[in-house]
Amino acid sequence: MSRTPMKLILTQEVTGLGAPGDVVEVAGGYGRNYLVPRGLAMRWTRGAEKQVDLIKRARSARDIRGLDDAKQAAGRLGALRVRLATKVGNTGRLFGSVSPSDIADAVRAAGGPELDRRRIEVPSPIKTAGAHQVRVRLHPEVTATIEIEIVGN
Repeated sequence: MSRTPMKLILTQEVTGLGAPGDVVEVAGGYGRNYLVPRGLAMRWTRGAEKQVDLIKRARSARDIRGLDDAKQAAGRLGALRVRLATKVGNTGRLFGSVSPSDIADAVRAAGGPELDRRRIEVPSPIKTAGAHQVRVRLHPEVTATIEIEIVGN
């Protein structure tokens, strides 16, 4: 069995790998079994290489517009108090854990901007009540830290 690298073009941002339009080489199994089936990447071909220019041009237009917006959103998120009510046991442990989708919904409910759950980075699963910090990648150059308070309901 050979471990030949696979050349792919990313169609969505993949943490630690690249942004849409980037041409990357990954292990064959990772590309074949994870990136391509989930729509995060497509196989590299000469025809697809031409599409990379279109993807990169669209991304650069969004990034220029998005940098100022991302900085404003980071300022809004820093000043925001986010409370998330969930089921908590007697010892302060949650029944389950808090997902990035739950965090995005709580930020929206607290009056914050619409966040993409895939850009919310939770360092370790949140399984206890109390104050927790999570990071949000708003832009390749801008990240924000949100203070979230988990309370029982």
